[in-house]
Amino acid sequence: MLIVVPSETLPGERRVALIPDSVKKLIELGAEVTVQCGAGELSGFKDEEYRDAGAQLSSDRNQLLGSGDIVLRVTKPDAAEVSQLKQGAVHISYLDPYNETELIQSLASQGISAISMEMIPRTTLAQKMDALSSQANLAGYITVILAARKLDRIFPMMMTPSGTIAPVRVFIIGAGVAGLQAIATAKRLGARVDAFDTRPVVAEQVQSLGAKFVEIDLGETGQTADGYAKQLTEEQLQMQREGMKQVMARSDVVITTAQVFGRPAPRIVTAEMVQAMKPGSVIVDMAVETGGNVEGSALNEDVVVDGVTIIGLGNLPSEVCRNASEMYSANLFNLLSEFWDDESKQLQLDDSNEIVQGCLITAAGKIVNETIANLAQ
Repeated sequence: MLIVVPSETLPGERRVALIPDSVKKLIELGAEVTVQCGAGELSGFKDEEYRDAGAQLSSDRNQLLGSGDIVLRVTKPDAAEVSQLKQGAVHISYLDPYNETELIQSLASQGISAISMEMIPRTTLAQKMDALSSQANLAGYITVILAARKLDRIFPMMMTPSGTIAPVRVFIIGAGVAGLQAIATAKRLGARVDAFDTRPVVAEQVQSLGAKFVEIDLGETGQTADGYAKQLTEEQLQMQREGMKQVMARSDVVITTAQVFGRPAPRIVTAEMVQAMKPGSVIVDMAVETGGNVEGSALNEDVVVDGVTIIGLGNLPSEVCRNASEMYSANLFNLLSEFWDDESKQLQLDDSNEIVQGCLITAAGKIVNETIANLAQ
């Protein structure tokens, strides 16, 4: 089978789907690999490295897309590129299937077996393929670095001849993968960290990282079977806002990570809550790409409100594109190797497998994922 890796075309996207090390491993499985010239350049991987790993290089993007039995990329394809794909090919990338109905229908019509990396189940077996978690881990780190660069104070306590500098106070909202990494990073920089999550079950994880878990009584909350926080009622959201406002008022940095899979991000920080913070404080809205947690945040902009800077940078993993590419590439290799048949040297997607059932969106000319099929009706 021919695996092809086109360059990413989304503005600001610096990641690449496969790094040379993964190319070498796939070739050892019996695959052929062709990479578009310059595909890894922004992530620091040169064409020569891909050639040394055994890949062919191509400067003809249209021919590349039309020849691949398996197409690997980071971002979703645009409509024009779907029509260029080889009928019956397997296309693997982020697809945003809950919101990209036309794209999903187009992939089905083209006879593409489309795998959405967002839909990899959060199970023990699929953990090594879970790109959402691997990229969220890096995003959580980046949020703290962004805040530290913008804040007009240092994070750690410091003893100086002039006196003691108190540590920065950081409040992290949401203790999923990204939030926990943000906690760990802020602690490593020397900050005092408070964290809140609607799922009381994560309190122990927060505390194990040295942060204080903020308790706000919201009544019945919990999490979904996939480990995501359940959507709150409007009454619960108001209770949450009141409790968080008090913590925000004494915080120097606030990082919001709250997202509901497949839906717009919940608006949990109001303008009134922002106004409660001290001038010079910083808020990082990690959910800005899906609508934002913070009133007043703007995608890829820094907005200053009453002296408080709200950072709304999107595509956070791309800020550390080399590590992000390494992790995403490993996720793809683990996915492919899990379903690779050594005898035929082919990818065999078993539709009875729970991982395939979760992430395979289209196949054989139709939408095969039940949840996405219902949305498309």
